[in-house]
Amino acid sequence: MLAPIDTGIAPPKGPVTPTLRAGNLVWSAHIPKDPITGAIVDGDIQTQTRQALRNLEQAMRAAGGSLANVAQMSIYLTDRADSAGMNAVYTEFFAPPYPCRATVVVKELLSPGVRIELVATAVI
Repeated sequence: MLAPIDTGIAPPKGPVTPTLRAGNLVWSAHIPKDPITGAIVDGDIQTQTRQALRNLEQAMRAAGGSLANVAQMSIYLTDRADSAGMNAVYTEFFAPPYPCRATVVVKELLSPGVRIELVATAVI
């Protein structure tokens, strides 16, 4: 049975449940939005990556875990040149052994101004 997790992060505008649990598995998807207002955090890739990962960290705490429980990440970038900046911030939040990860460059993301979106799977 899927159970939504109340993360305290402003809900999305669309029909999306950003963080779900099924047993000891948790799935969580984030963009660089202010967790209180829901407004997109403007800025370079480092700023946006840091906010998206802060949101993921908050969601993992709400699920009863931490970023150390994240086993897999999918990261979507709108510009290949942003990968170095994203990786620099990523290592501020994760330490070896890093989660298994796929990073994909896409034409655009749904929310205007968003340069990164991430999806995590955690075992808690």
